Amino acid sequence: MTDHLKSEMKRLAQEHLLFHPQEMLVKVQESNKRLVIGLPKEIAYQENRIVLRPESVRVLVANGHEIYIESGAGLPSRYTDKDYSEAGAQIVYSPEEVFKADIVLKIDMPTLAEIEMMSPRATLISSLPLAKVTQEYLQAINRKKITALAYEMIEDEVGGLPLVRAMSEIAGSTVMLVAAELLSNTSGGKGIILGGITGVPPTKVLILGAGTVAEYAARAALGLGASVKVFDDNLYKLRRLKHSLGDQQIYTSTIEATTLARALKTTNVAIGALRHQDGRSICVVTEEMVSQMRPDSVIIDVSIDNGGCFETSRLTFHDAPTYRRYGVIHYCVPNIASRVARTATKAISNIFTPLLRRMGELGGVEEMIYIDHGFAKGVYSYSGELTNEYIGRKFHMKHKELSLIIAAATRQ
Repeated sequence: MTDHLKSEMKRLAQEHLLFHPQEMLVKVQESNKRLVIGLPKEIAYQENRIVLRPESVRVLVANGHEIYIESGAGLPSRYTDKDYSEAGAQIVYSPEEVFKADIVLKIDMPTLAEIEMMSPRATLISSLPLAKVTQEYLQAINRKKITALAYEMIEDEVGGLPLVRAMSEIAGSTVMLVAAELLSNTSGGKGIILGGITGVPPTKVLILGAGTVAEYAARAALGLGASVKVFDDNLYKLRRLKHSLGDQQIYTSTIEATTLARALKTTNVAIGALRHQDGRSICVVTEEMVSQMRPDSVIIDVSIDNGGCFETSRLTFHDAPTYRRYGVIHYCVPNIASRVARTATKAISNIFTPLLRRMGELGGVEEMIYIDHGFAKGVYSYSGELTNEYIGRKFHMKHKELSLIIAAATRQ
C-alpha cells in the first residue's frame, strides 16, 4: 500500500468520526447511600413474621448497607440469630439498640413505647391497621418528625398493592386448608371431605368477595373438586375472577339478601373476604342468616381484622381459633398468614429487598419518595406532617398533601 493511499484512508476515517460521532461509555454518577436498617422483635400477639429473611440480609449487606436485628426476632419464622449473623447482620440484644436505626422495618405497627425509642427524623415502615390506629399514635409519630409508611399502601409500577396481594394469596390458599380440617371428625366437624369423589356430591363453598383472597380460595376449592359460589357487588371483579380461573366453572352473583340467604342454607363452607376501600369491612350476613345454616358448617371470616362480614363474627386467635354459634363453626383469626410464617416472610422479603436496594441507589428514603410515586403512596406522615387525607379526616387532624411538600422541597 503506497504512502499516498495510507494518507487518504486516514483522512477519510477522520472525516467519518467528525460527521458520525461515536458513542462513548460514560461512568454513571453513583448516588449510593449506606442504609442503616433495624429489624426489631415483633411483640404483637402471635405475630410470627419478620420483614427480611437472611438471604435478603446477605444481598443488602453485600450492597453496603448495615442491618441490625434484635436477638430472637427471626425465631417465630424458624430463622436463628446464627442465620442472620452469617448473612452479615449485627445481632443486638435490646430493643433500644435496634430502634435507633435510621430505618425501622416492622410487621405490626409500633407501640407508643417503641416510637419513643426511635431517633428523631427516622423512617418507619410497618403495617397500619386502621382499626388499631389512634390519634395519640399519630401525634407521637409527628412529634418525633418520623417519616412513616404503611407497607399495605405501597404500590408497584402498575398501581397494584404487592404486599396486600402477597398476603391475600397466602390467606386464600390457607383458608381452604383450615376449612378442610374443621370439616373433619377430628376437629368436631361434620366428617365430610372438602371436595368431591365419584358418586358423592361435592362440598359446597360460598365466598363473599371477588378479590385476591377469593381467587386463591376458589382455585384451591375447585382443585379439590368442590362446588364454588362467589358473591360480590363489583361486576368487574366478578368478570376478572371468572377470567382468571379460566375454564373452571363457578357460580357468581351480586350480593342480594334473598339469594345470599338461600345459598347459605345449603353451603358447607362460607368464606368472608369483603373489604371496603377505606379499610372497613362490610357486614352482609345477618345473624338470622347464620342461624339458618347447616349444623357443623364452617364460617371463616378473613375480614375480621376490619370488622368482619358476618354479624356473628368475633375475634379469635391461633391458640383458640374457633367457637360455635347456632351450631356453626366460626374461625375468625385476623392474621392467617402467621400460620405459615416462613412462607409469608419469604414473600414479604422478596418485595422489600429490591425496594431497599433501589432506595440505596437513589440516595435514601427522601429521594425514593421524590422519584418513586408508588412508594410515596405508602407515606402517611412525613417529617412531622400528616399526609393521608382519610386518616386526617377520621381523627380530625390537619394534613398536608405530600405532593405539595415534595414540590416545596425540590424548589429549595
